[in-house]
Amino acid sequence: MDDTGGWRFAQAFGDKGDIEEITEADIISAVEFDSTGNFLATGDKGGRVVLFERNQTKKTCEYKFYTEFQSHEPEFDYLKSLEIEEKINKIRWCGRQNQAHFLLSTNDKTIKLWKVFEKTLRVVSVTNHFDGQRPLPPPTSPHHLRLPRTMQHDTIIAAVPRKIYANAHAYHIHSISVNSDQETYISSDDLRVNLWNLNVHDQSFNIVDIKPQNMEELTEVITSASFHPLQCNLFMYTSSKASIRLADMREAALCSQHSKRFEDPPDPATTSFFSEIISSISDARFSPDGMQILARDYLTLKLWDVRNEARPLRTISVHDHLRGKLCDLYENDCIFDKWECIWGGDGRQVLTGSYHNYFRVYDTEGDRDVVLQADKSVLKTKKPGLGAGKGGRSLREVMQTEALDFNKKILHASWHPREATVAIAATNSLFVYSAA
Repeated sequence: MDDTGGWRFAQAFGDKGDIEEITEADIISAVEFDSTGNFLATGDKGGRVVLFERNQTKKTCEYKFYTEFQSHEPEFDYLKSLEIEEKINKIRWCGRQNQAHFLLSTNDKTIKLWKVFEKTLRVVSVTNHFDGQRPLPPPTSPHHLRLPRTMQHDTIIAAVPRKIYANAHAYHIHSISVNSDQETYISSDDLRVNLWNLNVHDQSFNIVDIKPQNMEELTEVITSASFHPLQCNLFMYTSSKASIRLADMREAALCSQHSKRFEDPPDPATTSFFSEIISSISDARFSPDGMQILARDYLTLKLWDVRNEARPLRTISVHDHLRGKLCDLYENDCIFDKWECIWGGDGRQVLTGSYHNYFRVYDTEGDRDVVLQADKSVLKTKKPGLGAGKGGRSLREVMQTEALDFNKKILHASWHPREATVAIAATNSLFVYSAA
């Protein structure tokens, strides 16, 4: 098998290839498959949500445009004199109850529940003064009166906000997660995690609060939060102190006292000015069966068994070649990039991104490490899927030795729940890759 591990480029959305021409509003900031994999949602920094539908006429896993709507608008908080960006931070699909689709989207302050459905437009075709083609004289008797008739004119895709959940977070919302019961969800900012009922927009319950009475005593912040995929009482939240806390809502109303804590702190012998920054967990996900946790910090991926708090099952180096460039990365703020990590639908593979539009797929039980590059310039210059770099070298060798473009980065991705297909957000473009 070649260096691509069987992965191949399937399709791409987004026209502009030159990063200099891309506007800030066009940059994709969220990607999410629904539970069936038949629909794919993206959100961007301009507050727009774009939905794609699987093309059922194709044998391969390909998608076509479904609809687009403006989810959030820029706002201004007059009490705090702060601008609230329209950027979509997260998108999460909700369970379907009928033919309509429901999804949550959030910017820094406001979460919205959207209903997306097909709507039939009808027009009146026949009246007492018009037969559909020409005007008619007024009826001369009651027997000539006719009931108006309508006919289907067109079918459109409509998107309406069913609920707006606002004014519950003092700090920027960075995580939302729908519970397995499909009735509740959590939202998280730097210091608090709130529990919501999907049907109640004006009330939430604070279930985690790490805000100290004196803010000068603050030593860590929450970086992500997620519900367990199968047990509706369990959730986890991660922190900038390289810890993952597992909490049980059955134990107490306020879950600041965790049930389990997974922590692999930096080695004191190798600590530096950057140690705390690069050990901060930017994202963590439960495996599909809920038995493992995947966590991403700046340089590594760590795989934990929920039954073992002592040490991670495995530590995977993602950015080891950047250890000597931390000063430069600190100066250009790239060291604060928030990398996502995702599980394959079968729980046997994981994926995370890197710079220069590279992304990597790892086997959880083996040593296979596949490096791919989601970049239109690559697709134009070589046959898609071959994975060859300059001079015939592998992409892994090129990534570790060549100068990297730090403006191109794969921060957001989503894995099809049932197939080996991934959606990769690369600046303003969406790439779809599938494994043979």
